[in-house]
Amino acid sequence: MEATKVLDAKGLACPMPIVRTKKAMNDLASGEILEIHATDKGAKNDLAAWAKSGGHELIKNEEAGDVLKFWIKKG
Repeated sequence: MEATKVLDAKGLACPMPIVRTKKAMNDLASGEILEIHATDKGAKNDLAAWAKSGGHELIKNEEAGDVLKFWIKKG
């Protein structure tokens, strides 16, 4: 999956992964993809809900060890 931008939110607790994601999304054009790396287990539900409420699409998420990875396409 080719992301336009990668956001490192590892080690951040809620709500910082969402705050950083929102800020990073502002820099992207519609249709571009943001890849987020987080370690906060709550980010799984938080980012899915945030993407849906913001009109974005959570394309994929996966776990790689302790790191949660998300790909969100800007709506």
